[in-house]
Amino acid sequence: MASSIHLSLRGCIRLKEPWVASWFLLLVVVAWALVTGCSGAPQEDLITKLPGQPDVEFKQYGGYVTVDPDKGRALFYYFVEAEHDPQEKPLILWLNGGPGCSSIAGGAFTELGPFFPNAYADGLVRNSHSWNKVANLLFLESPAGVGWSYSNTSDDYLSATDESTARDNLMFLLNWFEKFPEYKSRKFYLTGESYAGHYIPQLAALVVEYNKNHTKDFSFNLHGLAIGNPLLRLNVDAAAVYTFLWSHGLISDKTYKGIKRTCDFMSYELTGEISDTCDEYIYATYGEEGPFINGYDVFLDVCLPTLAEQELRLKKKIARRSLGVDVCIVTEMEIYMNRPDVQEALHANSTNLNHSYRQCSSNDVLHYSLSNYSIDILPVLEGLLQHGLRVLLYSGDADQVVPFIGTRKNFDELSNLLDLQTVVNYTAWYHGRQVAGWTIANGNLTFATVRAAAHMVPYSQPARALTLFTSFVTGKPLTSYSS
Repeated sequence: MASSIHLSLRGCIRLKEPWVASWFLLLVVVAWALVTGCSGAPQEDLITKLPGQPDVEFKQYGGYVTVDPDKGRALFYYFVEAEHDPQEKPLILWLNGGPGCSSIAGGAFTELGPFFPNAYADGLVRNSHSWNKVANLLFLESPAGVGWSYSNTSDDYLSATDESTARDNLMFLLNWFEKFPEYKSRKFYLTGESYAGHYIPQLAALVVEYNKNHTKDFSFNLHGLAIGNPLLRLNVDAAAVYTFLWSHGLISDKTYKGIKRTCDFMSYELTGEISDTCDEYIYATYGEEGPFINGYDVFLDVCLPTLAEQELRLKKKIARRSLGVDVCIVTEMEIYMNRPDVQEALHANSTNLNHSYRQCSSNDVLHYSLSNYSIDILPVLEGLLQHGLRVLLYSGDADQVVPFIGTRKNFDELSNLLDLQTVVNYTAWYHGRQVAGWTIANGNLTFATVRAAAHMVPYSQPARALTLFTSFVTGKPLTSYSS
């Protein structure tokens, strides 16, 4: 008993001779640990403070978790405790998509994490709408080849698939919970955006399968999934792009009618060929839309990071934080993350990668099989819904890359497949006294748009995104209008 107490309080208090401890002393030690909130979290992964970081009271951790010791494959994570009462808050895993985009560069430091880079990339500012106000946040760079995650077997970068990514992510979670055993029984949610529409459901399916076969050892306390602007069915989501462009006045009637007439999206694959006529009309959309529209947010100005403009921003220090949405935040984040002192503070880049840190891995690092894009995710979601998990599909309505039009169609088809009964009629929802979007709930499946939000919803509409996420994890309905 004394020896086991000694081990469970690793990093908190050490009993040099536990065999002489009395029962009274043991009770005092246990009570002390509970009061101080001491846990089994690995002290070697504790981040004391990031360069230029404002003072905070919550803890941060960063480090590697090995998922394949034989091949030397390890994934990098960044974990942020909830701002207040972390022991009472749920745990969420956040995955960005791509495939090949970093959840730390994206989700953690440009979207929903507690900090953003400042306007001249030499420090951090607080994100007043961070999701760690309501949850403990775990960000994972996956698969190997993304961000600081790596493999000692170069072939791993050439053979990444949805299946291998889901397996590695499951192994990561199992090993991460061994590092943080106090979270094993915590309410758990899987969240992400974009190509995480593939990652999250397939990982959730493995979690459900694991729970069926390992209930005596450990069982994930998985409650639900929330995915923003998710790629679910390539043929549906690709067709929706051109409907979105036309409905927002970005392409002409002639071009849209030509696409509708000549393009067969039901058999569309990235690796396949399309007719020459269809290809001509699709090519025409690029000319009509023009080069200075951000496809991830068609209403947002684009960043023009010329050397002169960057010099002006960095040297004259125009602002600690750009007004409104910072259209150059990715550039600022990459400058910050490539600093050696930042990487040292995060416990990152232990292998001294031969390329700079980027938000998304370029093709010279990670080669993800294009055939995976065509996997139909609806049957996976169907099984998860039948298992009783709650699923939220949400869309920023200014995104042309994976538009809400396709996601809404996928929502309708899922609802019809499972004969889900409507529990919340299609209605506007609110943040403050402003319309924040529209939503509908059928059974345990919810669809919501976020008004004036981009492909990266928490980046472009942080307050509305936090309201939506809080509603999801608390199980409380989105706010309707009341005078």
